[in-house]
Amino acid sequence: MGLMNWLWEHHQFLMHQCLLLPYALLFYSLAKWGYLSLTYRYLFVSVGGCVLALVTMGTYSVLLFTSTFVFILLVCSVDPSCVHVWAFGIQMLWQTFWHLLIQYREYYLHEPVCIRLFLAVSSLMLLTQRITSVSMDLQEKQVVLTFASRREACAMLLPLVSYTLNFTTLLGGPLCSYSRFVSLMTDIRPSPPPNPLRVVFLKLMQVLLLECSRYLLVYFLKHNIYDPSSSFILYGTLWVWGLSVALRIQYYSHWRISECLNNAAGFGVWEYSQEESPDWSRLSDGDFWTIEASSHIAEFARRWNATTASWLRRLVYTRCKCFPLFMTFSFSVWWHGLHLGHFVGFWTWAATVKADNNIHRHVRPKHSSTLEKIYTFFSWINTQMIVACVVIAVELRNLSALRLLSLTYVGLFPLFNIILLILLKLKTVY
Repeated sequence: MGLMNWLWEHHQFLMHQCLLLPYALLFYSLAKWGYLSLTYRYLFVSVGGCVLALVTMGTYSVLLFTSTFVFILLVCSVDPSCVHVWAFGIQMLWQTFWHLLIQYREYYLHEPVCIRLFLAVSSLMLLTQRITSVSMDLQEKQVVLTFASRREACAMLLPLVSYTLNFTTLLGGPLCSYSRFVSLMTDIRPSPPPNPLRVVFLKLMQVLLLECSRYLLVYFLKHNIYDPSSSFILYGTLWVWGLSVALRIQYYSHWRISECLNNAAGFGVWEYSQEESPDWSRLSDGDFWTIEASSHIAEFARRWNATTASWLRRLVYTRCKCFPLFMTFSFSVWWHGLHLGHFVGFWTWAATVKADNNIHRHVRPKHSSTLEKIYTFFSWINTQMIVACVVIAVELRNLSALRLLSLTYVGLFPLFNIILLILLKLKTVY
């Protein structure tokens, strides 16, 4: 019981997702062997999501149910060409209200915020992704919903409710388009029956390995605290970098367990021939080795939380005519909750991505493979230090993050990139 209590206290998200695995496997088995018609599949998924919300969030589950209800009303009553504007505006105002309420309780009243509220607001952020994804599909006519009769309306709305309250993506997980979700639900059939058990087990082992690595790293950092008065500057830089790695590993393990849950439900496998083994990695937010090997901060930004990055690109970047990069990262500040650390972290990220796109164009060696390898190595170190700044600022959220970055001089890395960008711009002008 002691081990279970410790796991529940320190790894609540992972425990929730792991406890859902039998339900996901049951759904896939029943659907695969024909015991669930398409209608009952949608019901199975949405009922599972509703129960999960009630169990994990309690009364705060009303945040998700209210958003879903309002979105369904908009879909039924507003012209498809206008539904995105209404859905986006209402959803972001609703989400912002709860983010500001949390800040009011934390910083003004100095009250501890209920973990259920944090979980509900986190799920609300993911729900915003799904709602706006569908609303953009409707606006761009990639999805067409018709309500000629009551029966047809029910047939159209049930998949929509199932998509918004899907138990596999309610607490976390990669963003899947509505069309892909409907296709995945429809394509579950007995022949050929790809078995997800092997890939689920392998990904669970990867999550365990990630969490063990994070535990050891956190243990080392706690027992070797950086003291500016008695430690070398290099040690402080490495300590902050290690802290940022520990914070990032938590993201990787969360993405992996969410990917695992989707696979257990039969989602994430793409078309394949009988001679090939099924590819279960098509619904993923990122891989540890691929992302951490990035030698450019712009490359890291594209790979980090890949489905959210694609959503931001579609929602903001491609629709903004003026300063699309800055507007995308500014919206990310809004979506994440408007904390001080979010402003510092995401605007620093935006500035360094802009700098990265210009610096490598002018500085990268082109004719020497040896120089290019050396340049790539130092570029990777630069990327790691910038990411450390961003992650520390965003995760700690307050002035303590800025003090830590200034004491260890890690904040000089993004500043150096921004100054170099300004110098290059001045050089091109003169």
